[in-house]
Amino acid sequence: MLTIEVEQEDDGRWIAEVTAVPGTLAYGTTEAEARARAAALALRVIADRMDNDEPVPAEARGLFAPA
Repeated sequence: MLTIEVEQEDDGRWIAEVTAVPGTLAYGTTEAEARARAAALALRVIADRMDNDEPVPAEARGLFAPA
């Protein structure tokens, strides 16, 4: 399970980060939008790492199963 941390900025925007995947920061006008964007970004980063035989965070290893 990947954890998403969120907080509201002084200007009212929300920022979300998937803590196990460095660099996955995303803004949204609502908390839900920021969470969704951060999750989508984290999945893209994890998929890219898998495509390139790079290590993925331990928390993400159970997200995908072989068919």
